[in-house]
Amino acid sequence: MGSLHGPQVRIHSLSLKSYKGHQLTDTARSDFIYKSILLRKLTYLYRNEGDQVTPASIGKGETLLVRKLPIADPKHVSVGDLVVLKNPEKADNYLVRRLTAIEGYEMVSTDDKDEPFVLEKDQCWVEAENKSLKPKEAKDSRSFGPVNITDIVGRVLYRLRTCVDHGCVRNSHSSMLKDWPVLAVELDVEEMSKNHKA
Repeated sequence: MGSLHGPQVRIHSLSLKSYKGHQLTDTARSDFIYKSILLRKLTYLYRNEGDQVTPASIGKGETLLVRKLPIADPKHVSVGDLVVLKNPEKADNYLVRRLTAIEGYEMVSTDDKDEPFVLEKDQCWVEAENKSLKPKEAKDSRSFGPVNITDIVGRVLYRLRTCVDHGCVRNSHSSMLKDWPVLAVELDVEEMSKNHKA
């Protein structure tokens, strides 16, 4: 059964540390084997220190649960997704930005001096969610232009700002449908909280 926010799922936190000694129930043992051995982790934790994502996160870091994307193309990411991508200005750094356009989209500036253009094959446009920032401060496509879609390395599924301020990230509908099963298996808020440097 679905809802406006995607299918209803029960989120389980499963880690071997939560069991005392070797007292695993058959169900817990099966879940652990499925999660740890048969199913390779599809996510990783990423510490975001930037203030470009949302106004509420200014001055605060957040821990993000990111789904790995082995291939970033229009079949695997969609407009509206919050993504982690290689910083085009600093090769060793990453940015968290909202994917706002992909190849084939016509880009029209609010500045009459700028000519409209169409994003070419494998190009995309990313923007900071914090709209109060000026383009140069935002470190997004408004300052460095289109980026290669293959520079996207992951899609953010869940964000934790504090132990009481956390939740699922609103992505495109198609991505959220793909990500719910992964979130149901791999989300461990307790582990995210331990790794979070508040």
